[in-house]
Amino acid sequence: MSWLVIGSNSFSGASFVDHLLKQGIDVIGTSRSDEVDLPFRPYGWQAQPGKFEFHRIDLNSDLDELSAITARAKPKYIANFAAQSMVGESWQYPEHWMMTNVVSATKLYERLRHMDWLDRYVHVTTPEVYGSTDGWVSEDQAFNPSTPYAVSRAAGDMALNVWHQAYDIPYVATRAANVYGPGQQLYRIIPRTVLCAMTGQILSLHGGGLSQRSFIHMADVSDATQKIAEGGENGATYHISTNDQISIRGLVEFILDELGKPFDECVEISGDRLGKDQSYQLDSSRIRSQLGWQDNIGIEDGVRAVIAWANQHLEALKAAPQSYIHKP
Repeated sequence: MSWLVIGSNSFSGASFVDHLLKQGIDVIGTSRSDEVDLPFRPYGWQAQPGKFEFHRIDLNSDLDELSAITARAKPKYIANFAAQSMVGESWQYPEHWMMTNVVSATKLYERLRHMDWLDRYVHVTTPEVYGSTDGWVSEDQAFNPSTPYAVSRAAGDMALNVWHQAYDIPYVATRAANVYGPGQQLYRIIPRTVLCAMTGQILSLHGGGLSQRSFIHMADVSDATQKIAEGGENGATYHISTNDQISIRGLVEFILDELGKPFDECVEISGDRLGKDQSYQLDSSRIRSQLGWQDNIGIEDGVRAVIAWANQHLEALKAAPQSYIHKP
């Protein structure tokens, strides 16, 4: 199997697995929990030509088992989507974020340097490391993290670069803008708004939804991730983003309009979360010029696809957790 996807239960990981399987590429997936339920498992929605093999692996405790799997399969590519990734909750148990995103990540890098069969390690990280951006920023933007989550990712990113310089680990890094699409967990803003509107729940809009974001469909991100893995420059970071921005409030208003729901009856304004960054503006010209990538799915069509997914799986989604459940 030519690909190992770590964190294959995550929204981005499961969607990327589906992207590869559609091409007839065989994939090994690992995650610390059993495979997620079908509404959140895009690669299970229809039969694909590629073969998928799943292993339950926790990076905090099962690195020996992961090493055994890689030694047997010798994948050419490893993409790591696994991380403690919730921003607000990182204030509650910051040591858990540091353990997974820094300590265990560094232990993984130490194993990677001995994998002489590996063509490319894809490190999936976050624009949170920059803090709130003032204008469009390139991949060389200085780190200015404002939450424990962002600190943990910045530290993990810097550690990987040090291991690359010392041991020539063949890695590339990706930082995507706000990713969305069918199959995303219900605590994220787009599926949460859709489900609240469909089920008559009131949506709590932090800070009035004034922050600006660039939302990018996961299908475009998966295409970019594969292009970066196969053709990117070793040691380089690539932004994956649209050139369009929308406020969270504007996004919610559009979703509610699509569903024929009045904003004032569906939304309550709540306080903003601690350390929230107001804007991420990621310049994605590097991947566009070097690798010929472009985004193809606009926010309107993308949101409609999420609405269609929610309608298809509505009964299962009603029974699914709508809040993030933390696991150490």
